[in-house]
Amino acid sequence: MLKFFMLLLLVFSCGENTKSSILYKTDSTIEIDEDDNKDSVLLKASHVIPTKNQMNALRDEFIAFVHFGPNTFTELEWGNGMEDPKVFNLENLDTDQWCRAMKDAGMKKVIFTAKHHDGFVLWQSRYTLHGVMSSPFQNGEGDILRELSQSCKKYGIKLGVYLSPADLYQIENKEGLYGNLSEYTLRTIPRPVEDRPFENKNTFEFEVDDYNEYFLNQLFELLTEYGPIDEVWFDGAHPKRKGGQQYNYRDWKKLINELAPNAVVFGKEGTRWCGNEAGGTRDTEWNVVPYNEDPRTMNLFADITAEDVGSIDRLMEGKYLHYQPAETNTSIREGWFYRNENEQKVRNTDDVFDIYERSVGGNSIFLLNIPPNREGKFSEQDVQVLKETGQRIEETYGTNLLENAKGYNNVLDEDEDTFLVLNDDKLTLEFELPKDIKINRFVIQEDVKRHGERVSRHALDAWVNNQWTEILTSTNIGYKRILRFPEVTTNKLRLRILDFRATPVIQHVSAHYYKTRPPVLEIKRSKEGMVNIAPKMADFKWNPNGENPGENLNKGLKIVYTTTGEVPDINSAEYIEPFQFADGNIKAVAILNEELGSVSDYTFGILKENWKILNVDSELKEHTVDMLMDENTGTFWQADENSYGNHFVSLDIGEETEISAFKYTPPTDFNSGMFEKGTIYSSLDGKSWKEIESFEFGNLINDPTPRTHKFKTAFSTRYLKLESDEITGSNTSSAIAELDFYKN
Repeated sequence: MLKFFMLLLLVFSCGENTKSSILYKTDSTIEIDEDDNKDSVLLKASHVIPTKNQMNALRDEFIAFVHFGPNTFTELEWGNGMEDPKVFNLENLDTDQWCRAMKDAGMKKVIFTAKHHDGFVLWQSRYTLHGVMSSPFQNGEGDILRELSQSCKKYGIKLGVYLSPADLYQIENKEGLYGNLSEYTLRTIPRPVEDRPFENKNTFEFEVDDYNEYFLNQLFELLTEYGPIDEVWFDGAHPKRKGGQQYNYRDWKKLINELAPNAVVFGKEGTRWCGNEAGGTRDTEWNVVPYNEDPRTMNLFADITAEDVGSIDRLMEGKYLHYQPAETNTSIREGWFYRNENEQKVRNTDDVFDIYERSVGGNSIFLLNIPPNREGKFSEQDVQVLKETGQRIEETYGTNLLENAKGYNNVLDEDEDTFLVLNDDKLTLEFELPKDIKINRFVIQEDVKRHGERVSRHALDAWVNNQWTEILTSTNIGYKRILRFPEVTTNKLRLRILDFRATPVIQHVSAHYYKTRPPVLEIKRSKEGMVNIAPKMADFKWNPNGENPGENLNKGLKIVYTTTGEVPDINSAEYIEPFQFADGNIKAVAILNEELGSVSDYTFGILKENWKILNVDSELKEHTVDMLMDENTGTFWQADENSYGNHFVSLDIGEETEISAFKYTPPTDFNSGMFEKGTIYSSLDGKSWKEIESFEFGNLINDPTPRTHKFKTAFSTRYLKLESDEITGSNTSSAIAELDFYKN
């Protein structure tokens, strides 16, 4: 510690120059001493820097994942390992199309699932027959990874490989190597195979069992015959274990370091999982995280899933400080593998662009999965979203609006090797433009390459009406922080550093403009009658991240509404928070920068707060009858198909009311129980029932949208019964997502 404080006395901060502000030795991993306190740990943390490979991974920013294999044809997320290779009945393959789509999106690297958990390999491995060599694809001569590697070189896309440590084929196969309790002996990698020599003549000696030898042999193939490889991707998934099998990652690491020296390793000490598969991001994503062991020598790595990963309190819990960027991973489709075009929803462009800004602009790497279809191509809808996302990225961030600004050249230029060391008593950077500009995005980058992560809180101001106005505050910066805010017109901007771990060192700043779009609104009501109006969310139910892209992308959005049936305008009531509303029509519109969006219109039926179920013929445990009146179209009641007679449900709506119409909302995830024909009954006492009318809804299977039936004559009642007479497709189970009744 004495030497450490002597260093502090000898080094000082400096102004606008590229002179370093190193107060302690820098490294990707720094040990915490027993006598370190919070101040010294913070200073050490600010000197933890990325390795060359980690820095390259950060620069890649937006990368692709490609899940392909037997699951593509069986429509399963996880195979069982015993699929007949013939199910991989691929006739066509267009990896050039994959890479063109990635290029259009602005992606710089692709991670390919060379082997998923099922153990089926997508290259011509010497060490197994469970793969493309036993499939109909190109008569067993096909090599998916080979073609992708060639396409990557053609289009300038970096290549990474995912070789699943888990292997269900090696577990389930009688001759399988996984967990076979074989002895650990000294073995040579790669194991020679007759008539299949390696061009790379390197060999390695490892003391391993059968499965680790198998894994190392295949890893050798991937790293020497398809490269260069820029990332090796491991995960912790274990669909099934056997025989206490252990993974010798330290041996794998040695092979990777020797054969792919530029490859960053995901899931180990290189890069880490963000903690979810939904595209969710943390508001504060520190890439300096604590470990209790030296991660450079560890064999097993636990997932880091907590909300707080790098605060000083968390750092104090560790014994080592380690630089480890997060990868924010999710899929463009509902699931990792392609299933179909009709039921498997695709993220829209707003959603993907929002995740891009939150992840890349939140000090992490965005890894987006695009699963090829059974034609060996990315589906058209996926390609279109990728293209539109790339266009938005280029339109927004392709032009730096501070290009002609007066200020600090070291952070305004495009040279990554220049930076600005701030004085501890002057933590404000001002930039002046020759004329007013409109901006709603501001990008800040610290010099993490040399100085690590230091800023913990900062603010952005704009010169408006001859005075400084604070636009927003945020937390850490790291490799990159994208600030998003309501559009402002100004010719001067000011960045203020409010708190820091050590003398801040800024590498780059830029200002940008995203063309905002007043979003389509969605009007919802709770069972208790509270109305919420917000930008409409995409119909994407797989691993929801809880973010609303329409709100995130369009800062400064104003919503106005009416309850009188009139079309809202700029002078209508502003929606601020949920409000009570019994029944009737609500119209709403989004206003952004004085531009009005399209009008959303919703008519609510009578309030369901006091509804009660009188009787029901049957219900399934996971789809109970109360789900038809919970104001949530994502849930539904389903009757037991084995119940006797027509399916029915009877309700007490709380008080006698005059009814003029009803609406049936079918489930969208279950098309085998929709009401095609039925009958409505009424009662004043809940015992004696009177038939009111029959109804018929057509084409529900192809168009599962809400249907409204208006009664010929309005009637007064307190009790209502809906009975099915005919179910779509001659099925025998009824289902209702939501049921609504309307007053006269």
